[in-house]
Amino acid sequence: MILIKPEEGHFESYREGLVRMSSMPNESFYKAETEDLEEIIKDIPGFIAKLDDPDGLAGDIRLPSGAFVPRLPGFHRWMWDGQVCGTINFRWNKASTELPPYCLGHIGYAVFPWKRGLGYASEALRQVLIEVQPLDMPYVEITTNLDNFASQKVILNNGGILFEQFTKPEISGGGEGLRYRIMN
Repeated sequence: MILIKPEEGHFESYREGLVRMSSMPNESFYKAETEDLEEIIKDIPGFIAKLDDPDGLAGDIRLPSGAFVPRLPGFHRWMWDGQVCGTINFRWNKASTELPPYCLGHIGYAVFPWKRGLGYASEALRQVLIEVQPLDMPYVEITTNLDNFASQKVILNNGGILFEQFTKPEISGGGEGLRYRIMN
């Protein structure tokens, strides 16, 4: 598995994954993209451009709660093993390592369910950590749910240290979470 920059030539594979995900009731990571798939297809180049936005200029983003918030600088990568099998993204605040309350961590990732258990998330996180080293951040933060043991393992496999248990703000879905730090 390698990470690739999203591009139009791989979009059909991504779209097929979203369509397949839409039939899985408990999978929410791709909810916004799945709901907006018809709109995305109308402007694939525009959608792809927003996935690599190191200046955070591509307009507000919609949170799972439906609220719109300012976009942070960031980028997405697609996990690729001959087809798109997941995504990982990195976002940051150019002024500090602190993030606004609506952004729970610097990195988010998800592997399509039919590709889980192959080590793709751990490898994707390893590759992204290398890619962000030039930003000279002392650490990155990653959050997960208390019961997401697979994600906790991915973070620990990459040197994550549990920083705190916290209550997620309602704008981010609420509930209890764990925040890990990975030192650079």
